[in-house]
Amino acid sequence: MTDSAASASDQSTDQSSDQSAQSSTPPRSDLTGWSRAPFTAAGLTHDCFEKGSGPGVVLIPEIPGITPEVLALADHLIANGFTVVVPSPFGTPGRLGTPGYIAKVITRLCVSAEFRAFAVGAERPITGYLRAVAADLAARTPGPGVGVIGMCFTGGFALATAVDDVVLAPVVSQPSVPFPVGRARQLDPGVSPAALDRIAERTKNDNLCVLGLRFSEDVTSPRARFDTLRARLGDAFEVIELDSSPGNPAGFTTGAHSLLTNEVREVPGHPTIAARDRVVEFLKERISVAA
Repeated sequence: MTDSAASASDQSTDQSSDQSAQSSTPPRSDLTGWSRAPFTAAGLTHDCFEKGSGPGVVLIPEIPGITPEVLALADHLIANGFTVVVPSPFGTPGRLGTPGYIAKVITRLCVSAEFRAFAVGAERPITGYLRAVAADLAARTPGPGVGVIGMCFTGGFALATAVDDVVLAPVVSQPSVPFPVGRARQLDPGVSPAALDRIAERTKNDNLCVLGLRFSEDVTSPRARFDTLRARLGDAFEVIELDSSPGNPAGFTTGAHSLLTNEVREVPGHPTIAARDRVVEFLKERISVAA
């Protein structure tokens, strides 16, 4: 084999290895370049991480906290022209989500009055804090308002911030609170009745739209919860539901859950990439600076 042929062969092998790695692992990032500062509101204080420029997006992490996968999503949003603030209400920022670590965080959250993980029709104290984070970011960034993304444990928290006019692009990804133990909790939208009334009013009077995402077989984020939101918000609730039924073309397991983070694969045509692209497009439609 000639040197050039060997080099081409090595390059092909490297590319194949890269593609294999991309197809089997989610994108990850770290805390490089992020500023960190405490933020106090609604009787709570948590650190917030900020990076980027342009219209503002509050990205609320999922369990167990600001993982490398959450940071990768944040960096993707920054690369698309947004200022991103990531509050840290639980977990250790930058730490990988191992099973033991996840279990420890869940145990704490289950008994925390700040989050009220099992309560039906609840007003959760953390949402007042997140509304203040969104208002602060909106005052410091260009555009008509901000987007708020919640995922898993925090999915409904993003929806709850939309009671305020400043939140123009709420994204609710695989919302799991209240934990869906029993039919009443499965149907619960994750916000109080008064908050849902206000959000429904905004969809009629302010052209508010909500983007929701989930996997079809995800029992921790039940379809019944989305049915409740669809019944109240109508066409203003846009749903992306990825097929995770047995034998689905993308190869998702029936336990697939973290649609914008752990399940993402940087492979052209992958369903999670299309879903993530729609999130970016939704944010740009709603909060970009008018030309």
